[in-house]
Amino acid sequence: MVQKVTEVVGVSKESFAHAAQNAVDTAAKTVRNLRWFRVTEFEGVVKDQKVAEYHATVRLYFDLD
Repeated sequence: MVQKVTEVVGVSKESFAHAAQNAVDTAAKTVRNLRWFRVTEFEGVVKDQKVAEYHATVRLYFDLD
């Protein structure tokens, strides 16, 4: 077995967890054989002194055919 790794960034207005879920959900639409993921970084956007967006950089691991 050989696995490939790619990174994507999920975005959410709700939470870091939702941002990570959005990353996996979106990637799963086009990437086959997803096996696991690792969140490597959390970032966010501040507007008017409040958190406006949550960003989660997600490393995805999947099997190659």
